[in-house]
Amino acid sequence: MAGKKGSSPSVYKYYKVSGEKVERIKKECSRCGKGVFMSNHKNRRSCGKCGFTEFNQ
Repeated sequence: MAGKKGSSPSVYKYYKVSGEKVERIKKECSRCGKGVFMSNHKNRRSCGKCGFTEFNQ
């Protein structure tokens, strides 16, 4: 089954391209490893896959 018509990959939300460099916008989860990004909240960062939470100081 194909993806939704007209949808675009959401990978552009996680990386920023400037010149020849590619930078990550969001932090990766330290438990899950590469490719799993943490969501930013008002006072914390949390992983949606394993539930790991880091609180801002």
